[in-house]
Amino acid sequence: MNRNLRYLFIALGIGIVCFVLWYFKSIVAYILISSILALIGRPIAGFLHRIHYKKFKVPNALSALLTVAFLWTMILIFFRIFVPLVAHQASELSSIDAESVMNNLRDPIQKVEAFFIKFNISSDNKQSMDQYITEKVMSIVNVSVLSNIFGSIAGALGNIFIAAFSISFITFFFLKDRGLLNDGILLFVPDKFLEKTEHILKSVKKLLTRYFIGIIVQISGIILLVSIGLTIIGVDFSDALVIGLVVGIMNIIPYLGPVIGASLGLVLGLATNLDLPFYSELLPLLGYMAIVFFIVQVIDNVVFQPFIYSSSVNAHPLEIFLVIMISGSMFGITGMILAIPGYTILRVIAKEFFNNLKVVKKLTEKI
Repeated sequence: MNRNLRYLFIALGIGIVCFVLWYFKSIVAYILISSILALIGRPIAGFLHRIHYKKFKVPNALSALLTVAFLWTMILIFFRIFVPLVAHQASELSSIDAESVMNNLRDPIQKVEAFFIKFNISSDNKQSMDQYITEKVMSIVNVSVLSNIFGSIAGALGNIFIAAFSISFITFFFLKDRGLLNDGILLFVPDKFLEKTEHILKSVKKLLTRYFIGIIVQISGIILLVSIGLTIIGVDFSDALVIGLVVGIMNIIPYLGPVIGASLGLVLGLATNLDLPFYSELLPLLGYMAIVFFIVQVIDNVVFQPFIYSSSVNAHPLEIFLVIMISGSMFGITGMILAIPGYTILRVIAKEFFNNLKVVKKLTEKI
């Protein structure tokens, strides 16, 4: 009976904790984002703190404050560069004349449709391909949809300022008092597990710091390479930057992201150059864009991904691939994005508590 009551109280406690985390989900999100920013900023704060001149040494508080200021400066520069470009791109898309677009694409569409008819390839859609594509083009350049998107962004600005202040405040103290987050976690850990938990937190912090910094390097490198490559083949520089941003951000999704990013990039390239003659200029341009995306992806696979997914978290590429696929099948795109940091944490925990198992020894031998 006592054992049953004990299990009941444990289940009740877990339920209460889950409810509290859900109820204060905004604060939990701020803490998680601040933790990531603190991991990224830790090397910077450590470098600043080591600077000294004679007897003067940069205090923890000052190094933390300068690190937070540097992180927000980089974030603001990023938005200062890309938000006007994205807004301009949206404005251009909203001004596209769908009728002239269809006049430019009618001949290739009719040839594709004739090909389908010739080989008896049919669909359940009773619309002609011409009508179907016209409808889709109209939905893409729909002004009301774009205005609703910007209206939603404007409405969220108030919450964004509150979030930015909260995240900055928490990040500052995570950087200033480096053991603050660890101490907060250890408060809930039984004494007999304190030593192992401290070792877990130390290992996780080291691995995730390298991982998140690697992600930033990867995104920045892809944006730069795609933008330069598209500019070389004749895409307008501002359009190339926006496409590079889309491809870089989509690349956060392992394995599937590059395909999504390249597809969206080709769609944007098509949408911003619809005034060009289809066969003589537009089609070759799309082909060159595909080549640029392919070259950048090869560079990503050879240079960036081995550093991020293998070196930073010390796991075999095949192991990482399987984890991402399993997470994706269970939790979708979000699961794929969170698969690597989540798997890293689980491996470190398994090494500390289940290292007597052969499979755990094999999977964690490089940690």
